[in-house]
Amino acid sequence: MAAPSLRPGTAAYDRSTVLLLVGALAVVGVLWGFGVVHLQAFTVIVFCVLVPSVILHEVAHGALALVFGDDTAKRAGRLTLNPLPHIDPFGTIVLPALLAVTNIGAFGWAKPVPVTVSRLRRPRDHGLLVSLVGPAVNVALAVGCALAYRLGLPEATRAVPVLHLQPLVAQILFLGAYVNVLLAVFNLIPIPPLDGSAVVERLLPRRVLPGYYRLRPYTLVLPVLLVIVLNLHPELASRVFAPAIEHLGSLLGTHLIAL
Repeated sequence: MAAPSLRPGTAAYDRSTVLLLVGALAVVGVLWGFGVVHLQAFTVIVFCVLVPSVILHEVAHGALALVFGDDTAKRAGRLTLNPLPHIDPFGTIVLPALLAVTNIGAFGWAKPVPVTVSRLRRPRDHGLLVSLVGPAVNVALAVGCALAYRLGLPEATRAVPVLHLQPLVAQILFLGAYVNVLLAVFNLIPIPPLDGSAVVERLLPRRVLPGYYRLRPYTLVLPVLLVIVLNLHPELASRVFAPAIEHLGSLLGTHLIAL
């Protein structure tokens, strides 16, 4: 049985997606302008960091798949930094807008880049690498932002104990590192359809793969449920993310400061 698309997705965006994006931005803007909602600068910066980070994550999947012989993402027009083809109407527009206007935070996702595993030259091995390259890109972005923060800013700036009192460029670099570490760790959790599940999939015997592939489409809701669980149980979230956050603090050259 041929392996199905590892990361199912559709080819392109249409006019309705653009209209939905413009409409969501207009609603948020009007509500903010009339004082109905109060957008925090922190939320706006996190959103502005999150969007390019998840896009680069997705493009990396398709780019490496192309290197290994699968041009599905290229033919779908997804090997681009233009954000429009990567927009998922709910995950990229509706949910982030709702979270922004309620000041809960920033969370969302891009439309998965389509990869046809059976077209890869060595489907099981290359499929694993294609999955893991997304989190690897997030780690690289986190390291780059952290080093730029540590080496490119005066020590006096980094010594300010509250992030929102630091210059805007410092906030962007700090949150760029922070957000990408969270993205990398979250995507490496070994439950489908997150990227970390590819490790489990690679270890499964071939005889059970057909059954696994049949179940995989029904797991799309699991990441949302996981986010809810982590929010309801901060102690569990701390156990998942704390080790990576501590290493990030060392790389930033500062202990985690008040946001």
